[in-house]
Amino acid sequence: MDLPDLAAEWNVGRVVAKDESTRLGLPAFKALGASWAIHRAVKDVTGPATIVTATDGNHGRAVARFARELGHSALIVIPDGVHPSAVQAIRDEGAEVREVGGSYDHAVAIAAEAGSAPGCVLVQDTAWPGYEEIPGWIVEGYATLFAEADEQLAELGRSGVDLVLVPTGVGSLLQAALAHYHPYGDARVVSVEPEEAACVAPSLAAGEPVTVETGSTIMSGLNCGTLSMLAWPLIRDGLDGAVTVSDADVLAAARDLAAMGVGAGPCGGSGVAAARHILVGSGSDERRANLGIDSSSTVLVVITEGVEANPLTR
Repeated sequence: MDLPDLAAEWNVGRVVAKDESTRLGLPAFKALGASWAIHRAVKDVTGPATIVTATDGNHGRAVARFARELGHSALIVIPDGVHPSAVQAIRDEGAEVREVGGSYDHAVAIAAEAGSAPGCVLVQDTAWPGYEEIPGWIVEGYATLFAEADEQLAELGRSGVDLVLVPTGVGSLLQAALAHYHPYGDARVVSVEPEEAACVAPSLAAGEPVTVETGSTIMSGLNCGTLSMLAWPLIRDGLDGAVTVSDADVLAAARDLAAMGVGAGPCGGSGVAAARHILVGSGSDERRANLGIDSSSTVLVVITEGVEANPLTR
């Protein structure tokens, strides 16, 4: 959808939003990866299995939904900081929820152990040495989002975009964006993280993935301190910028989007908040020049979750 008010504010030719707030009947893009990965992971499984994952909310609900639809059960491991309504939504999908506290990385470790038990299949949206195939399928699912964006832009009379803002947790959606845009040099891709869980810039500075201690943020789906191993090479070699945003930034962005008719949760509003940091205000002339953005450019923001996924923007 077109957002002409933002285009005027940012002095660009066009701002378009890819709204993922109703993806496959769920309020976030995570349904794309979970549905495809579970389909692949259980293809040769005989009898019912237990699908296991750790989640900050949306991924776990998607895993629970598609596990149930395919005749399997689900065990969803929850760290601290997930809104109670998101936890209840996972339970409402019929999943067993195990609230373990601590960080997202801690929850992933618990889920990996549980997923190794007989009759269980781990469907995690981050990769580490020895666990790569299923996260790769999740990224394949996410790639659909950007292919659709190309088609929808063509219907609007545009052949591509110049700048893409990608909300970033473990980096799997960012991996999909970089794989889609960078082989052809079609767009500049910028990651967006909460101030409380910003591991992309430190990793780039160190030349290797860096784990950071995470804090508390309303962007629960982005509250991840370690990048996926599969995402890192593309981030290292192809990312054009890394931006951090505050809770106050994304609340303001989500409320502005609501006034434009777009219902975005905090993670969904993060791209708009990041674009404001890049494109307007002190130092923006240099940032725009570095990214090749001018008054004719097209900017794509990905609304990764709707208000239902995280009610804190209501």
